[in-house]
Amino acid sequence: MGSGVNTIGVLTSGGDAPGMNAAIRAVVRQAITNGKKVKGIRRGYAGLLHEEIEDMTTHSVSDIISRGGTILQTARCLEFKEEEYQRQGAEICRKFGIDGLVVIGGDGSFKGAQKLAALGVNTIGVPGTIDLDIACTEYTIGFDTAVNTAMEAIDKVRDTSTSHERCSIIEVMGRGAGYIAMWCGIANGAEDVLLPERYNYDEQALVNHIIDGRKRGKQHHIIVNAEGIGHSASMAKRIEAATGIETRATILGHMQRGGVPTAKDRVYASTMGCKAVDLLCAGKTNRVVGYQHGEFLDFDIDEALGMTKDLDEYQVQICYSLGNADYVNVPE
Repeated sequence: MGSGVNTIGVLTSGGDAPGMNAAIRAVVRQAITNGKKVKGIRRGYAGLLHEEIEDMTTHSVSDIISRGGTILQTARCLEFKEEEYQRQGAEICRKFGIDGLVVIGGDGSFKGAQKLAALGVNTIGVPGTIDLDIACTEYTIGFDTAVNTAMEAIDKVRDTSTSHERCSIIEVMGRGAGYIAMWCGIANGAEDVLLPERYNYDEQALVNHIIDGRKRGKQHHIIVNAEGIGHSASMAKRIEAATGIETRATILGHMQRGGVPTAKDRVYASTMGCKAVDLLCAGKTNRVVGYQHGEFLDFDIDEALGMTKDLDEYQVQICYSLGNADYVNVPE
């Protein structure tokens, strides 16, 4: 499968996501199966600049597929946005003989990969982010595990909310993207879901909804709030003052990034890791692995970074309509 790529480097960059270890394992083992050497780069682009680079073997990735996080660690590296440090990174790759690189991360990580590809390092991106906000793909590593973690936590909060007849605001991750909030809204049967892409900041509507529900005999009220809207604690105080109903805020935070990856995150991450190595072995560079319509594909990084996507409008509508079904007068 020769393209002249002899040594493949692998790094994880940006926020960690469950399933990244499965992708690392796949990269290492697929590369070795194809007769390539593999080097692991610790702490993302920051580690590349500091030459935190080590040889990896099949044994290096034994028993990691079930572990959350990333054994290579990760870091955000603002320096790598500057041309000087990009050139330094490319030179360090050459110094260590790395002629192919797999970058596992989000859009910011792909921008770094794009720059390295332009500087002669064959580079492939693999989408790893719990936010599901990479436009070229319907799947990103870690989303499935993160949304299941949040769903289970919200179920537990609902139990205690019902016992105390409370309103609960549960804040899930997603600064600019409401995918986790929308999925939890549907999966948990939330009465209200606040999405960064859609929320109109009409808090009075929330208050009216809660009061109306209490009049109809509801024993709890669950509001799923995305991190991009935030301010859950102060919102809870305002809602309690306006409704007279005890209201608590729970911020799930970084627990959503950790934990044992689901089967989907293990299998899809493994597939994407292998696909990245196959692309490098075929002489490809400046590509991103993606998943669309049931197929694992690859896209030009420049093209992928130029794409946009939004929440599925039908899912947004059913998220709202299912949560509001208790408040609709159904004819007998």
